[in-house]
Parts: sequence; structure tokens; C-alpha cells
Amino acid sequence: MKLFAQSGEDYMSKIGRKAIPLGDVTVEIQGHVINYKGKNNSGSYVLPDVINAEVKDNMLYLNVPDKMRNRTSNSDWGLHHALLANRLQGAGTGFTKKLIIEGLGYKANVAGSKVVFSLGYTHKIELSLPAGVTLEVDKSGQKLLFRATDKQILGEVCAKVRAMRPPEPYKGTGVRYADEVIARKAGKTKAA
Repeated sequence: MKLFAQSGEDYMSKIGRKAIPLGDVTVEIQGHVINYKGKNNSGSYVLPDVINAEVKDNMLYLNVPDKMRNRTSNSDWGLHHALLANRLQGAGTGFTKKLIIEGLGYKANVAGSKVVFSLGYTHKIELSLPAGVTLEVDKSGQKLLFRATDKQILGEVCAKVRAMRPPEPYKGTGVRYADEVIARKAGKTKAA
């Protein structure tokens, strides 16, 4: 079993060679600059000199010429594919994350661009939402739906909210992601 390609062998990025679906996002390629426009966002993304882009059948393909492929260009190829795919998805459909607050009296209220959390502490916690992030809270105040066009900012905000009161393993109270599974522990039992 070979761990690394020998010199002269072909390098190929598994992520980089995949096509990026455009959906309803329009893309214009000018050299190494990709201008995109969707219903949620628009902007431009600059690719490194070794990566070329082309559009075929409403799909965006990134490619590195054979003579330019090496370990560094291979990793850059996959990185820029992922970053560009996230930008295009954010411009088209956007990103969502669901959080659930569990616990008696634990809840969240939205007041403009601020969110006020009651999480069992002696005080309420206020959080200002960054530009581009919106929050929907259900009637109980315990189901939160965050929306954003930037995946990184959305992840940071959700991580901040979860860190305010991480779920504890005995009763499961706290803030958790909707798809997160909490490893539960058995509490103390009386001696028989």
C-alpha cells in the first residue's frame, strides 16, 4: 500500500473535482475572479492562479492543469471548492441551524436585533445578532431557528448560544443543536 503519490503520478482532489450546482445563482467568470448573484446575496470570489473555473450545464467546475498539480495545489483545490460552494449556496438558498432549549423556565425572546435568554442563571443574558443573521423563535421560546447567508457567521453565533448553557448529562437541560445526541448518565440511586 502506497501512502503518497510518487513524482510523476497524478494528483487529484476528491472534493475539488466535484461539480458545484448553481441552482438559481448566476455566475460570471472573469479570469480568476468569479462574480455571483443570487436572491439572498451577491459578491465575488478570487481563485488562486493555479485553479481554473468553467460553467457547464448549470454546474461550476474547478480544475487544476495536469502540469501544475502537486500536494499544495491539491489541498488548495479542495479548500477553494468548499469555500466557493458555501458562498454560492448562501447566495441561493442560505443556511439554517436549529437549536433547542430544554429546562423549566429556560427560554429566549427576540427584541429587534437582540435576543434575551433566560437560562436558569440569576440574570438574563443578552446577545446581539450580527448583520445577516436572523432568528425565529416559537411560542414556547424553546425552539430557535437561525438563518444566514454566511455559513461561518451562522456557526459562530450558534456556538455562542450553545456555550451559554451547554446540555448537562443527567437531566439533559441546556441548549443543544436539534440533531445533537446527548450522552445521558444515570443519577445516584439509593442503597437498598
